[in-house]
Amino acid sequence: MKAKRYLALTRAGIIEEMQFRASFLIMVVGNLLYLIVVYFLWKAIYASAGTDVVSGMTFNDTMIYLVLATALFNFLDLYTVWQIGRDIQTGKIVLDLLKPMEYRKYLFWSYSGSFVTHFFLTFVPTFIVVAVVTHGAIPLGINILYFMISVVMAISINYSIDFFVGTICLYTESIWGINIMKQVIVLLLSGATIPIAFFPEPLKSIVYYLPFQSIYNAPLSLLLDSSPSAEKVLTTLGMQLFWCVAMLIISKVFWKASLRQITVNGG
Repeated sequence: MKAKRYLALTRAGIIEEMQFRASFLIMVVGNLLYLIVVYFLWKAIYASAGTDVVSGMTFNDTMIYLVLATALFNFLDLYTVWQIGRDIQTGKIVLDLLKPMEYRKYLFWSYSGSFVTHFFLTFVPTFIVVAVVTHGAIPLGINILYFMISVVMAISINYSIDFFVGTICLYTESIWGINIMKQVIVLLLSGATIPIAFFPEPLKSIVYYLPFQSIYNAPLSLLLDSSPSAEKVLTTLGMQLFWCVAMLIISKVFWKASLRQITVNGG
């Protein structure tokens, strides 16, 4: 019965996403403009470096990474924080809490349709185009399986972080500034905007132990490695699994402890 509820929410999410085709086209155009800027920026960086390899990555390696990171961002990034903020500010959160399904699960499965839609409409086409244009620079083998496992855990970690940040709205009643700060931190420390390979060594070592790199860098590092060693696979997936469980517990405990802060119309 629970599975049917989840699938119903997923189906509803897919139908809703397909109704807003214009927003999808705007997103595609925006991404193309962003990638054009990124291309010329990194072209200038490599030209000024005077070498074909910087921090162990060629220009082509960097562009492949950043293009896929952008596609992965569009797939993983949802508006969970904004939704929680709106639910709290409008008082709708009270009605949601009365539903038979736990609010956290309800919110996640409401967005699951967006995950499915964005994966097939943004990430998969981007992956195919990059693979064709680069003439097979992306390896196709067991790394694809590792990547899929990693992405599932990345979704969980990203959602837990968003849910934790959204819960802060129970205290502040405004989430705009906090969410912007969260986005900047996640995009920077996850490797989504700058590959972690370019970070200075002390910072790089610290970042690998934070949950953020498990969202974008971890899946991409497994995807772009044609033959990842057993040690790398176990370390990467093990770190992600740790943060999956840790962030799940942290966000749940914080949510339960914060529910007493709910006030609606001054009540």
